[in-house]
Amino acid sequence: MPPRLVGHQGSLTGQQFPIGTTPVTLGRNSDNSVVITGRNVSRFHAEVRREGHGFVLYDSGSSNGTRVNGARVTSRELQPGDLIEIGTETFRFEAADALETILDLTVLRPLTPSEATLAAGPVLNVTVSGGGPVGLSFALLLEQLMGPRVAVTVYDGRWVQDGAKVVWKSEGQGNVRRQQVVTVQSRQYLNLPEEVQGRLFRGDAYSEMWPVGPDSIRGYNPRNLRIAYIEDTLLELANEKQDRIRLVPTAFDPAEHRKTEAKEHVLAICEGSRSRTREYFADRFGQADKSIYSLHGEHIQDVVLGLRVKSTLTDPMTVLLTVAQNRFLLNSLRGEGFLNMRLTDAEAAEVVGIDPVRHVFEDCIASRPCVMGRDDHGDFQCSTHSTLFLPAMVRGSALWKRVLEGLALFGVAERDLSAVTAFRLDMVQRPRFTTRLHSATSTTPGTYGFLLGDAANAIHFWPGRGLNSGLGSAISLARSLNGAWTGRPFRDADFARHEAAMSMLQYRHKSRAWNTMINTDEDGVSRAIKEKIAQSIERSEGKDLDRTADIDALMERLRAIRDRLASRVPGMPDDPTLRNHLETLRSDTLRTLLESGAWDTLIVGGEEVDIDIFYRQDSSATPDPRKAPVAPVAPATPAAS
Repeated sequence: MPPRLVGHQGSLTGQQFPIGTTPVTLGRNSDNSVVITGRNVSRFHAEVRREGHGFVLYDSGSSNGTRVNGARVTSRELQPGDLIEIGTETFRFEAADALETILDLTVLRPLTPSEATLAAGPVLNVTVSGGGPVGLSFALLLEQLMGPRVAVTVYDGRWVQDGAKVVWKSEGQGNVRRQQVVTVQSRQYLNLPEEVQGRLFRGDAYSEMWPVGPDSIRGYNPRNLRIAYIEDTLLELANEKQDRIRLVPTAFDPAEHRKTEAKEHVLAICEGSRSRTREYFADRFGQADKSIYSLHGEHIQDVVLGLRVKSTLTDPMTVLLTVAQNRFLLNSLRGEGFLNMRLTDAEAAEVVGIDPVRHVFEDCIASRPCVMGRDDHGDFQCSTHSTLFLPAMVRGSALWKRVLEGLALFGVAERDLSAVTAFRLDMVQRPRFTTRLHSATSTTPGTYGFLLGDAANAIHFWPGRGLNSGLGSAISLARSLNGAWTGRPFRDADFARHEAAMSMLQYRHKSRAWNTMINTDEDGVSRAIKEKIAQSIERSEGKDLDRTADIDALMERLRAIRDRLASRVPGMPDDPTLRNHLETLRSDTLRTLLESGAWDTLIVGGEEVDIDIFYRQDSSATPDPRKAPVAPVAPATPAAS
């Protein structure tokens, strides 16, 4: 039998805790492998770790001590049958016999290549704060690259223990799942482990709505997936690798983990744009600079209203209408997805909820942000804060009328709008993404910290842009760690390639985002696109607009885009279909769509960041040709960006 601790007396009687290459920790804190309640138990009380071919118990300096066979110990090499007392709990150390404990029976047979690698060197200990798609992808890729040379622990407060598995909390448990559809580029997904690709791209779980573009490698299309499906699939895979990936259903608290964190080699911060861990270490990573993303001395921010919808339009029609204007963007999976609406500053101020009991306004949807789904009365209600979306309740609301026009543009009936949320694009320039958190000492290995995903770079108006940059950052760090780990303390030079890759990702990601937030007129004056929309609304209000001229101008724009995309997006609508569709819109909506401008393909397109240039010798990912049709690579378009 494998060595293990078995509950002998107390509330954990009968429970078994296998001991492998990762230390088993015991204590009151929920992050421990074995959680023991009681006033006489310290938060991190003791641990059992493998040393050579034996197992040693260490007391972590607890105030009430640890006893083995009745004697208080600070450390003790365990023998089969030893009884370990912590507080009111007693555990029995079990192994087949002394030979298995001291010698380890694996030495009696030939070692596999992975076991030989483990025997030849120490294990890299990695902590990941944040178990979203970036954190889990990083953990799975690192496990695939390094095998038994790595032990990964991932923390996320949105998880809960369910028997032997960790699962996502439900909405009733306070976790509103993200249902947005995101576009994942082949440059990223082809560099993930083949096992991950095989699980993600099953049956009808994905679609290929957008054409190949500058981020499409080997002719593989971008793929649309629902973000909750990605999260479920990656967590399912991580649960299957509990020998090397430990999942902890608790939010990572950097202050609470100061002692244990110094024993790790790596802390990867993947908590998102509002990362508490990143802010805790702000003095190590440096202060972000927002002046680079300011115009005329004012920091540019965009607020986007996310509308969960079901569209009746075809994908080619959706692509064409999205690229032709800068007000609305629909990303969907067979018609179901989120319609993103760029708001003016005045509209953003209207994005509030109201507490129907206390009759007070709440900004939960704007500041958290929360997802407000339709209740039995047809109102949009936040399940977390019990607030209602105010603009939808005030039928005279100017914002809600414009929301309904966006639905009409993309063939969405009002009854097929099922939820409302909001997010903010707030970009800053980060000075560094890699830092030494703790220097190596005689008892600690030295810890490096890394910013990945949205903790490193802001989200983007284009659905999935943040995820693609996040996956690129995870791929880069996993390859750097795999190449640099020899058992000795890391050096800054070990991560020069990764830091360079992160700087490139930041520049490309944010230069694109910036150019979808501002544009320049014929006089060379740069203006925020949201200001152009606001000005168009103001000038159109109550005016007799030339509807025919506006439709003609939009048709001319749509034809030009259709001609450019037709070879890569079959099934584009003809002129009568487009004109009939535009005729259903209000005149002020047509004017705003026209004056918002089309996506700027010249500025937004172009060369993408190729992580592989830093890791040519490390790259072993090869696509399965059965997973996607091979298509010729074509020039960039905003739809493929």
